[in-house]
Amino acid sequence: MERMWDMRKTCYLPVLSRLSGDYLWFAPAEPGTPLAQNRFGIPEPVVPARDLVRAQQLDLVLLPIVGFDERGNRLGMGGGFYDRSLSFLRNRKIWRKPSLIGIAHDFQRVDSLEAKPWDMPLEAVITDRAVYTMS
Repeated sequence: MERMWDMRKTCYLPVLSRLSGDYLWFAPAEPGTPLAQNRFGIPEPVVPARDLVRAQQLDLVLLPIVGFDERGNRLGMGGGFYDRSLSFLRNRKIWRKPSLIGIAHDFQRVDSLEAKPWDMPLEAVITDRAVYTMS
């Protein structure tokens, strides 16, 4: 994030929905933004609700992943938060914003993952050894 801030980019971090709890919102994060642990013990920015944005408003989402394959299928932590929050992309044919890029270690690459109808595929994965673009 420091590199993105140096490039004068606005960074957002995921925040669990305060209403339903199974969707993600995204909170602006700047150096020094206070963080508090959510119900899973993951730090989230502490910002007023009016500052939260939906995924549709973002240009790029970097997703943490447990595993991925060459087709862009990903294995997350099993909660489905990103898939539910990004499900609107299934209805888009041309304008695909935000771009979805996974962040992983190269050893997390596997031959094949079974894709479920609700899974949102990645456009690329960046690892410690390579950048994989999906076709």
